[in-house]
Amino acid sequence: MPGDVWTAPGYSRTAVARNRGQTLKPRHPSAHLTGPCMPRCHDHEVVMKLLLCALLAFAFLWMPVGAHSELAPGSLDMHWNEGSTDCAKHPQPPIEVHRYNAQTFILREGLCATYEAPFMYLLVGSSKALLIDTGDVADARQMPLEQTVMSLLPDVGAAKMPLIVVHTHGHLDHRAGDPQFQKLPNVQVISTDLDHVKQYFGFTNWPDGLAQVDLGNRTVDVLPTPGHYPSHVSYYDRTTGLFFSGDFFLPGRLFIADTNADKASAQRVADFIRDRPVSAVLGGHVELDAGGNTFDWGSNYHPHEHALPMTKSDLLGLPAIVANFNGFYSQDGVFVMLNQVRVLVAEVGVLLAVLGGMGWAVWRYLRRRRRNRVAG
Repeated sequence: MPGDVWTAPGYSRTAVARNRGQTLKPRHPSAHLTGPCMPRCHDHEVVMKLLLCALLAFAFLWMPVGAHSELAPGSLDMHWNEGSTDCAKHPQPPIEVHRYNAQTFILREGLCATYEAPFMYLLVGSSKALLIDTGDVADARQMPLEQTVMSLLPDVGAAKMPLIVVHTHGHLDHRAGDPQFQKLPNVQVISTDLDHVKQYFGFTNWPDGLAQVDLGNRTVDVLPTPGHYPSHVSYYDRTTGLFFSGDFFLPGRLFIADTNADKASAQRVADFIRDRPVSAVLGGHVELDAGGNTFDWGSNYHPHEHALPMTKSDLLGLPAIVANFNGFYSQDGVFVMLNQVRVLVAEVGVLLAVLGGMGWAVWRYLRRRRRNRVAG
């Protein structure tokens, strides 16, 4: 038989060769190495194969977190009602819903219902659902938030899927709708004060650390992001790669109450997302037009509104943006940063100074007239 000697089961290669009168050449030292990475080959080929396998294993082990599985796709093509300059004459829907995908929903309260027009987010897992924020309107007759959310939840037997209601922070425009959910069965509403936030999520070294919410085949990471509010948190959904930043970061005014805390939060978030996939960054409001100009405060009309989604690059650039904040009022690109309390105090001070100046001028005028009358 030409070529190498075939060895039948139960017979050694040496015995077969001897029976055929052949002189058996010794095996190559590497001939015992087999498998996809170790074919029979010369020494230098073996070394190259070993190096290649080592490099492939190293690359696999050091892939960024989340790179091993694809993100669930969704639609960011959102079109929101622009409100009206006269909401009484031109009433608008109180709430709108954008379906990102079958398990992810973006809700917004209408501009005519509240000029805050906050966004809320509903994430549905296999065993639980998570609602992030409850908006600015408490009355269910004016804002059917609970009815809308429950209609989006799947049925589990004769009831709706269990729901956890959490918040980005405790300002009223993000928690006013809580009472609509507090008496519902299978619904848990988490309070926004720092003690309850730390207790529920299990933060033991606030603001450091990372928490998770397991919704069943869907994990949501929770990051402390104080600065805008003492108990502010942001959420990262591993399934979609969406990052929910609340009022910590949004296309509009960045109200910073604690400058040092905000700077630390910006760096903490940048470090967290650096090696993770981010489909979009979704904040709590939109306060800019498409040209990057802020709408008037309290306006119920947002024509040509800026898009809600921001990018991973935007969020990675946040530490550099807040590093330029002077603690009072400053602007970096389209982002206006201010300490609302200090600005308000300054405005009141200016108003009092103006009123005081006007009073002093009136007093001087009346005193002069009195003197002229006495002299005359």
